[in-house]
Formats: sequence, C-alpha cells, structure tokens
Amino acid sequence: MSFNDLGLSAELLRAVSDQGYRIPTPIQAKAIPIILQGRDVLAGAQTGTGKTAGFTLPLLHRLSGKKPADNCRPVRALVLTPTRELAAQVAESVVTYGKHLPLKSGVIFGGVNINPQISMLRRGVDILIATPGRLLDHVNQRTLDLSQVEILVLDEADRMLDMGFIHDIRKVLALLPKRRQNLLFSATFSDEIKRLADGLLDAPVLIEVARRNTASEQVAQTVHLVDKGRKRELLSYLIGGGNWQQVLVFTRTKHGANRLADQLTEDGLRAAAIHGNKSQGARTKALADFKKGSVRVLVATDIAARGLDIDQLPHVVNFELPNVPEDYVHRIGRTGRAGNEGEAISLVCVDEHKLLRDIERVLKREVPRGNIKGFEPDLSIRPEPIQNGRRSGSGGRPGATTGARRPGKPQHARSTGNRNGGNAAGDRRRSTGAKPTQGAPRPRRVASR
Repeated sequence: MSFNDLGLSAELLRAVSDQGYRIPTPIQAKAIPIILQGRDVLAGAQTGTGKTAGFTLPLLHRLSGKKPADNCRPVRALVLTPTRELAAQVAESVVTYGKHLPLKSGVIFGGVNINPQISMLRRGVDILIATPGRLLDHVNQRTLDLSQVEILVLDEADRMLDMGFIHDIRKVLALLPKRRQNLLFSATFSDEIKRLADGLLDAPVLIEVARRNTASEQVAQTVHLVDKGRKRELLSYLIGGGNWQQVLVFTRTKHGANRLADQLTEDGLRAAAIHGNKSQGARTKALADFKKGSVRVLVATDIAARGLDIDQLPHVVNFELPNVPEDYVHRIGRTGRAGNEGEAISLVCVDEHKLLRDIERVLKREVPRGNIKGFEPDLSIRPEPIQNGRRSGSGGRPGATTGARRPGKPQHARSTGNRNGGNAAGDRRRSTGAKPTQGAPRPRRVASR
C-alpha cells in the first residue's frame, strides 16, 4: 500500500512526497481512511509510529473541502495536547503537510507571552493546536470562540489524564458543538481512558497497531544494577566509553535534572536540562542544540517523554526509573522510532527494585540485566523509600512515597506550570547525583567538539 491508495488529495500527496515518504506506517494506513469517512476513532499507538501524520493528513483533507469565506476563518479543528513540546510538534506537522492548501493554523501554549497569540486568533485560524490550560485562558479572556469546531483531536490522551487535565478537558468539551468528529489517540489504555472514550466518542472505530502498554520491539532494553551514589559515574562512563554523541537522559525531578546536567558538564560532556521550570525559550534552545549536536546529553523530566520528536535518537537512559510504570514505555519510545533501532538503558539502585518489578509487569517480560565490571552494587546497602517527586501538590499528600497512587490514576490538582502544558513533576525529592567514588573505572573525559 502507498499513500496514493488512502484517498488523500493531490495537494497532500505532494506534501507527503516532498518529505520523502511513499509508504504509510500501520497507524496511518488504518486511521486515515476511517477519519476521511468522518467516523470517530479511538486509536492506540506507541510513540514513533507516525500517529501525528495519521490524524493531521485526513484532518487537512476534510477541512480543505470547504473553503472559508475571505473575512471569516473560525476554528474548525482543535487539537489538544498535554505539553508545549508536543503542541509545537503537531503544529509543525500541520504546516508541513498543509503547505499546498489554503488553510491557516496556529498553536497556543503557556510559558510565553499571550498577546501574540491573541493577535493570531483575531486574524483567524482553521486549525488550532493547544494545551488545555492556555486554551481556557483564552476562552476566559474571550479571545477564542470554539462554537464552530468540526473536528476534535485529543493527542496523548493518557498523558493528559495523568497530568490532571481531566477537569480542563471537560470544560473544553462543554464549549464545543455537540455534532463533531472526535479522534482520541493514546499510547496506553487505562480504565480512565476507557471512561473518557465512552463519554466522548460516538460509535468509534478502535484502531490498535501495537500490543497495549508495550515498548517498541526496535528498542534494545538493558538494566544495570548500580549503587545510587555511583549512577552519575556510570552514566559518564557509558557515554564516554561508548562514544555516544546523542543521548536523552531521564530523571524524576526538575532539580535532579539541573544537577545532573551540571555534573555531566563537569565530566567534560556537553549537557543541558529541559523541564517545566525552564522558560519556553530555554527549552526550545536546549532541544535545538541537542538536535544539531552542540549539546551531547539532554537531561529531561517526564515532560519530554511525550512530544520530543528527534530523528534517529540512538540512546535513552533512565537515570532514575519513573514512579508510574507506563511512563517507562513513553520514555524509551523516544528512540527506536519509525523503524530505526535504538537502545534504552536503565540505571537501577536498590531503592528502585519495586519500580523495576512494576515496569516488568507492564511489559509482561523481564528486562535483561547488564554487567559492567567495577560497578557492581553493594549488596549490604538497604533500600530507602523513594519520595514521589513526580507530582508536588497534585494528588495525594506532599512527600507521598511511591505506591501512594495507582498507575494511570488521574490527578486533579496541579501547579500553574502544569496547567500551561509544563512538567507535572515536583521538586521536593533530593538529587541522587554524587561525585565519583574510588576503586572503579573512571569516566573518560570527553572534550567538547
């Protein structure tokens, strides 16, 4: 099957060809014809499967069939995303594939000046991509009218629920016309997602292209058991010894991301941190520097587990395991995308053994263990409780330990940064970074190039 067989317009096929694509991915081949029919869709697809084009292409096709009046350009399609980065990625996809069509699109999210967004909305857009918090800010300021939306897309719906956006989503739904097409995309299916789908979708077509809650088979996964105080040392050793030129590293907290990036820089590795406390400009610059190679290591919180689109990213490292096991799937989904092979390594200390078991239950298999001589864990160290730094003030009591909430349970309260599409992680957890200890292979100093 080729894109020519899917029923897309000549303008869209030309844009797809301009990008060098000929054969649709499985999610595209299944979703595009159904969406073109005007049906509601509940789609389960892992990150890196091409799902963004799977809904942007048919969305553009359907809207282009009805040209707006010259002086009237209401929002006819709304795409909701959980994070700023994902909103920007979807907006880029709409521009890329819609470049030969007379449609206008715009993107709004928090962390940036609202006035340019107001001006853009006043000029009119056909397609609006937004994070829920900033969208409602515009509604409250009466700078946005959603009464003529024909198509609604909830992208990464499971992440939106997990970040506590369920109330905002319900507020947005109340502002939309009753008759519309609804597309819900989710990498995982929880009971909350099923309930949302039951109340939102009308006789939906279920589309799945991968086993539920599984990691890509293109990703080689390895666990290295190591003492907490030696994780940074082992990470530098892996990066330097393997001559890795591009690696995405995940921590649980924003403070931990900052500290680890500083420590890796001290080790001679060009590193930057990206998380919800960074300004949008700083986040955009860090990601751009990482993509072009001037930053070698990008240290991120789970805000980056969705929405970071990095071509052929070879390495992902879980410096700390996530508190919610499904987040592991999203993290390592940053590599092994679009048929490329990738490597995901998790550095696991004694405190995280329960988190590892939870992840392996989700994966329905054991992650292979690796062994690096000189970094064997000290078996006399006793585990300590892990403070839930993933969500400060957003469900549960502050400082609640891992296990205080069920995986996938939506959190209804959140910080201002989270409301505007930022990171939901809290900062109360102590950093796990430590200086290198004696008696182990020293990380190779790598000069910046």
